[in-house]
Amino acid sequence: MPSEPARDDPEAAAARLRAAMEMSETGVEMMRQTIRRNNPGLSEREIEARVRIWLLDRPGAPYGDAVGRPATWPRRPE
Repeated sequence: MPSEPARDDPEAAAARLRAAMEMSETGVEMMRQTIRRNNPGLSEREIEARVRIWLLDRPGAPYGDAVGRPATWPRRPE
């Protein structure tokens, strides 16, 4: 079994980032195809609008992935 690259190796980090970006792009394209297949009468503009809505939707995490209450940044003293 080959050894895992060191976590601080810039080339390995770059490869992981490239892989994550490719997976993200693939996921968006899969959703685009799903919308197109489920809604054959939509124009390309309408499909892209639905893809944007899907990308912005956060079911279960409307303010992001962190616990707690939304806050402004930079934080203001209370």
